[in-house]
Amino acid sequence: MENSLFKSVYNPDVLSCIANLSNDEVFTPPELANRIIDMLPQELFENPDTTFLDPCCKSGVFLREIAKRLIKGLEQQIPDLEKRIEHIFSKQLFGIAITELTSLLSRRSVYCSKFPSSEFSAYQFPEDKPQGNIIYQRIKHTWKDGKCIYCGASQNAYDRGAELETHAYQFIHNIDVNKVFNMKFDVIIGNPPYQLEVGIEKDNYAIALYHKFVIQAIKLNPRFLTMIIPSRWFAGGRGLDDFRDEMLHDDRLRVIHDYPEAVECFPGTQIKGGVCYFLWERDNRGLCEITTHLGGYKRPSMSRPLLEPGCSTFIRYNESISILHKVKEKMSDNMSRYVSPQTPFGFVTSFKGHKEKGANDIPIYVSGSINYVNRDEVTKGNGLIDVYKVFIPKAGSGSDSFPHSILGLPLLGNKGSICNQTYLVIGPFHNETDCINLISYIKTKFFRFMVMLKKNTQDAMRGVYDFVPLQDFSKSWNDEELYAKYGLTDDEIAFIESMIRPME
Repeated sequence: MENSLFKSVYNPDVLSCIANLSNDEVFTPPELANRIIDMLPQELFENPDTTFLDPCCKSGVFLREIAKRLIKGLEQQIPDLEKRIEHIFSKQLFGIAITELTSLLSRRSVYCSKFPSSEFSAYQFPEDKPQGNIIYQRIKHTWKDGKCIYCGASQNAYDRGAELETHAYQFIHNIDVNKVFNMKFDVIIGNPPYQLEVGIEKDNYAIALYHKFVIQAIKLNPRFLTMIIPSRWFAGGRGLDDFRDEMLHDDRLRVIHDYPEAVECFPGTQIKGGVCYFLWERDNRGLCEITTHLGGYKRPSMSRPLLEPGCSTFIRYNESISILHKVKEKMSDNMSRYVSPQTPFGFVTSFKGHKEKGANDIPIYVSGSINYVNRDEVTKGNGLIDVYKVFIPKAGSGSDSFPHSILGLPLLGNKGSICNQTYLVIGPFHNETDCINLISYIKTKFFRFMVMLKKNTQDAMRGVYDFVPLQDFSKSWNDEELYAKYGLTDDEIAFIESMIRPME
């Protein structure tokens, strides 16, 4: 029978928990969990002193699969199965659940019962440990100036009553893990929450959370750390620049498996930029072995520095390294300094102008259509109004599969035209012919491939054009000319062709 403690105190309604589950909590398939566990030295599972922590338990799949390996690996040292299970569950496996629901799921997966002190648990914990070693405690955010000092959540959205989840995850909210469990951990493993909606309408975006779990795990100084996280950190971005810099300069990051198409890890789930899982080793420094999985195939692995000499950007694809080197050898200038920042004329995406043209109105390009705005309303970028230029969509083509267009269709911007935040501006140019020739260059697979090397998110800000060499725009360009100019081999050309689709 379930003990009296659970009857009186700890018996939540699971359906109520389900209603509060965040859509940013992506569950890990068992097959994927095992591929991640495979990166660890397998002798860890033959050592009765190895300790494991999942600080972001959802379904408990990591601890369950580790338990299976320990049960087999410790057969010789602890022959009695019952004693072996008792040792593994009480002394080796530990978890921190991210919600009340996931705590129940995890205990059910690992202990075969959501009540670890009950007779139905694979190992019956003492009554003073009703959660076993998979803990969950509802905690509150710590507010300062309307935001949580630990995760950045908005007080307006997440200062909630007891009936709703706070999503104030214990592991990143000032928990002393070593004190809670009274030990240090050899292995930290997990699939953390990826993001949290800010909850402020005027700042309509989500904040990244996954890097905070990685940073906190490294602070605990385990022997091994492995997590699966979005690959957006490769390029940095909002809130991720410092994390990216630290990771790319950390020679303890020894293995990365990269999946540009997240559906290959999480069927039915779209995560822009894909996902990756990595192995960080405290006592083993060196090059990183990088493997890309794309289109159902495992590409050749390469051990290389996370940062190529002279580059501040992680080059995602191994096959790209030789191409980048050849291009950089002949590149005297790049395209990025000709690309505007976002909101080149001061108008955000929601600004659409008006349909009818007035006396002092000029055309404004907005999301595929042309409207009008009074010239006096333009607050910036006045030097780009009365010149020729090219408008390029700020967002990519929207596809997650390869071959990929990478960029949206460029448009000719005549003198006297502007755009809202939907587009960036490339220019200025002296005449219409130069713009038309630039458009021919943008439409090449070569141009968009060089953009892809820095573009790991949907948006294509001007920084993604850093590797695109500037050309002579008195003439048009095609791929054959560009492949020949930079001396690309048949294999390098084939790789570009396999990654980039034609732009119609």
